[in-house]
Amino acid sequence: MLSRADVTRLLADHGLAARRDLGQNFVGDPNTVRRIARLANVGPDDHVIEIGAGLGSLTLALAETGATVRAVEVDRGVVPVLRTVVQDCPNVTVIEGDAMQLDWAEVLAGHDRWVLVANLPYNVATPLVLDLLDDVPAIARMLVMVQREVAERFCASPRTPAYGAVTVKIAYWATARIAGLVPASVFVPKPNVESALAELTRRDAPATTADFAQLFPLVRTAFGQRRKMLRRSLAGVVAPEVFEEAGIDAQRRPEELDVVEWGRLTEVWAAHQP
Repeated sequence: MLSRADVTRLLADHGLAARRDLGQNFVGDPNTVRRIARLANVGPDDHVIEIGAGLGSLTLALAETGATVRAVEVDRGVVPVLRTVVQDCPNVTVIEGDAMQLDWAEVLAGHDRWVLVANLPYNVATPLVLDLLDDVPAIARMLVMVQREVAERFCASPRTPAYGAVTVKIAYWATARIAGLVPASVFVPKPNVESALAELTRRDAPATTADFAQLFPLVRTAFGQRRKMLRRSLAGVVAPEVFEEAGIDAQRRPEELDVVEWGRLTEVWAAHQP
C-alpha cells in the first residue's frame, strides 16, 4: 500500500502533480484502501474493475484480496507509474483509457459478472455511475468513493433534501446504501470536501416494469421544479385523470414519490398517449 509519503515521492520523482481537470486526489493511507477492499467483499473468485486507479494504492489493496483486477487510468503521465507500482501483482491488468468512452464489452470480455471498486474522480462520478447502470449489466455491484453529497444523492430516501432524479434512476436499477465515510485527510492533495463510500447492488429486475425511456424524462421534468406540486411541475404533460388513475395525489411534490410510484404514474401516463 502507498502512504502519503509514498504518493508524494512518486509524484515528485516523475515530475507529476494531481490534475484538477481530471479531478485527481490520490489516496495516501493504507488503512483506508484496505478498508475499501474489505467492504468490497471480493476474493480470488471475483473479477474487479477499478476506474481511476491513479498511482495504484487501492489497486494494491484489491490485488491483495486475490481478486482478478482490471485497473483503468486515463492520465498518460500516471499510467507508467501505475504499471511499475503493480508490476509484481500477476492478478492486475492496467488499461489506459477514458472510462466515459471505453468499449465495456471489450474491457469486461471473458467474464459475465464484475464488481466495480473505485475512487471515482468527482467530475465524472455521477454520469459514469448512471451510464454503467444503464448500459453495462455485467457490473453487478459497485463500491465507489465519491464526494459525500454525491453519495447521499445516490442513496437518498424520498422526502429528504438529497433525493432527486439521480436517486430515482439509481433506485430503478439497484439498491443503494452509504457504506462509510472517508475523511479528506487521507488524500493527496487534500480536498475541501469529505468523501463517502456508496454501495450499489444491481437488482435482478428493475424496481418497476415501467419503460425507463419513458420514466426518466417524466422524472427529470418533474424535478426541474421540485418544490412545486406535481400538478404544476407536470402541467401540460400529465393530465389530471392520469394522477387519479395511478392513485397519486397530484398535490404531492416530486421528492415524495418512490421509484415504484414513479413507475406506476409512468405506466398510466404511457397508456394515455395517442
